[in-house]
Amino acid sequence: MLKIIRGGDVCAPEHLGIMDILISGEQILQISEHIEISGIDIEIIDASGRKVIPGYFDQHVHIIGGGGEDGFASLIPPVQMTDCIRYGVTSVVGLLGTDAHAKSVESLVARTKALREEGMSAWCLTGSYAYPTVTLTGSVGKDIAFIEEVIGVKTAISDHRSSAMDRHELARLATQARTAGLLAGKCGIVHMHTGRGKEGLKNVMAILEETDIPVSQFRPTHCGNQLEDAIAFGKMGGYIDFTASETAAEAMMKAAEEVDWSHITLSSDANGSFPKWSEDKKLIGMGIGRMETLHNCVKDLLKAGLPLEKAIMPLTSNTADALNLGTEKGHLRAGADADMLFLDDSMEITDVISRGRIAMKNGTVAVKNYYDDVQ
Repeated sequence: MLKIIRGGDVCAPEHLGIMDILISGEQILQISEHIEISGIDIEIIDASGRKVIPGYFDQHVHIIGGGGEDGFASLIPPVQMTDCIRYGVTSVVGLLGTDAHAKSVESLVARTKALREEGMSAWCLTGSYAYPTVTLTGSVGKDIAFIEEVIGVKTAISDHRSSAMDRHELARLATQARTAGLLAGKCGIVHMHTGRGKEGLKNVMAILEETDIPVSQFRPTHCGNQLEDAIAFGKMGGYIDFTASETAAEAMMKAAEEVDWSHITLSSDANGSFPKWSEDKKLIGMGIGRMETLHNCVKDLLKAGLPLEKAIMPLTSNTADALNLGTEKGHLRAGADADMLFLDDSMEITDVISRGRIAMKNGTVAVKNYYDDVQ
């Protein structure tokens, strides 16, 4: 059935003003000031008085749960599809963290497929903190080239839990991912957990100075941990990703003084472990990443003076474009996927449409996880 989103104030993310949006199946067909179609059944969805923005794209989610660092009891449960919808997330990239023993690339790919079956858009990364890299096929390149859902590789740098690879090993990993990405028409990125260690982004910067590997190949995340290095990397044209928190908006605004805003992204680290370490690296506490922090960070950016169309870019167009998925994701335009959120006057999320399906309506999640009705 066709749907018309009627009379919303559209930020695509560029501000378009009051518009109607015509949806057929999972795709946007048209956005214009007034759309009238007669003679066939059409579902009209009233968006008057609300902002309509692209669905959020969270590129760092532990969709099968993080490993925890406090014994097997600290293994974190998987992300539920409804939790993503509740917080406005319609697209995710899943990944592993410290644990590639109890958690596996096989399970990660399976959960990615499951989220797609449940009505979201999902991709994943092969690898984990460990090097040599854990894979499904035995090869980073083959995982990226032949597994539809895998778009890059995850690793860790500047962290006492990483494998402390040198710059030559990191460069070889980047070339494997790059070549496979080119063959498969994917971004083929090296997504790097970036800790607070002494190394910072020095090895990455050395690779960029000494080799022909482009800056776009490397994607540091948790950039608040190494803000000075991240800004230097961003000034070279790289994308820098911040983890949503109470201080993320401030760090993003500081980075934006020197880095193009279109190269700044935001992610949640949802369902990842947030260990707290003493100065001598002893575990003294444990937390869990929360997806709700994403929209809270958007509101913090609004409070800092950014207009809505700019505040949402790190969670919509910037992320989709950085992952070579901007044709279908991160934008509201003809031909793109029908992923969108409605915001009320208080900037709260009231409605979510995911791949053309109404997933949340008037603040109530309208979809279910597979086992929600099982007693």
